[in-house]
Amino acid sequence: MRLLLATGNAHKVVEVQEALGDGVLVEAHDTGAEETGTTFEENALIKARALAAQVGELALADDSGIEIDHLGGEPGIRSARWTDEADWIPRVLRELAGVGPERRGCRYVCAAAAVWPDGHEVVVRGTVEGRIAEAPRGAGGFGYDPLVVPHEGDGRTFAEMSPEEKQAISHRARAFRALLAHLHPVL
Repeated sequence: MRLLLATGNAHKVVEVQEALGDGVLVEAHDTGAEETGTTFEENALIKARALAAQVGELALADDSGIEIDHLGGEPGIRSARWTDEADWIPRVLRELAGVGPERRGCRYVCAAAAVWPDGHEVVVRGTVEGRIAEAPRGAGGFGYDPLVVPHEGDGRTFAEMSPEEKQAISHRARAFRALLAHLHPVL
């Protein structure tokens, strides 16, 4: 079964493919839709609606990011636009300079949406709680992964985990596994 995902991010395609499992082929389509929503859910729906309208088929999308407690939930829905990509990790570290480990709480959030051509919509959320490391660690993953130490893990950042270990607890995997239950009639 082929499912269309509204994204231009190859890393997301891999993670969604792994979350949905064998028997599903995830195909990326960058709609260019502007993320004007005020929540992860609104932005996921904007992208899924745009793709469903373009192709006339079931369309999936997500919006995800990191919420850092000490920064009042920032960068949140602006995680990819908060600063230049090369500055994501340095900026977090600058913003948290001198902040003790007890105040470095964070969470990864992913809202995953499915939109059918008839207008039916489903959106779900996956989260993983953690803390921001004092310094980046690891070479795997992408985005903020070298800084995020999930509470459910063993003290390693997401970037220090194997893809399978990350997939077992990631926000995106959780959201798309939850969405999968709504897709069974299609699959």
